[in-house]
Amino acid sequence: MSLKHLAIGALVAACIFVAQAQEQEKEQKNELSGIIGRTFTSDQSIQGAPAYDPDLRFSNGLTFEINYARRLMGMGRGFFSLTLEVPFVVNPDQNLHAAPPNRIPEKYASFFVTPAVRLNAFPDHGVSPWVSFGSGFGHFAASSTLLFGGNNPGTTGTNTGVIQAGLGLDVKIFHRFSLRGEGRDFWSGVPQLNVYTGKSRQHNIFAGLGIVWHF
Repeated sequence: MSLKHLAIGALVAACIFVAQAQEQEKEQKNELSGIIGRTFTSDQSIQGAPAYDPDLRFSNGLTFEINYARRLMGMGRGFFSLTLEVPFVVNPDQNLHAAPPNRIPEKYASFFVTPAVRLNAFPDHGVSPWVSFGSGFGHFAASSTLLFGGNNPGTTGTNTGVIQAGLGLDVKIFHRFSLRGEGRDFWSGVPQLNVYTGKSRQHNIFAGLGIVWHF
């Protein structure tokens, strides 16, 4: 076989390989992401608390998210994509602070599962901003001990409906992997904390950074 034929054969094989790689890239409709960050909750005023320090204060709890997503369709000639995602967010240790005397738990954990629709701009490019909106279920689990000692006499578990709104940015770093920065607001009911703040809903704002695997 001549050198010319070898060169042509190598060129054809390379073209086939590139076409197959591009086709496989297009077929990466699934995502699995892991995110770590913090949850921020605004202070709330306790009715009947001492005037010098009336607020119930929330620490910024270390929070973890696992998210499975599947692209449903592309729109606008590839400028946008619509994706169904299921973020599962866990804040295992949200510490509480308030002036004595009170009967608040020393901490609580929160769990949110909110199926959502996500709209990505430029989904197949190196940088893709997105917005997300969905709703689902939440659970708060208060500690069995109080902030200033003793056993928690109140209800420790609270279930709630949750509305989620989020925005983020995905940046491709290597073939099937992207770096993701995001912020999500989980608007939920309030946990049972043995005090009255006049609130029936609260914002649980999660900000995090992590890795996305496309497959």
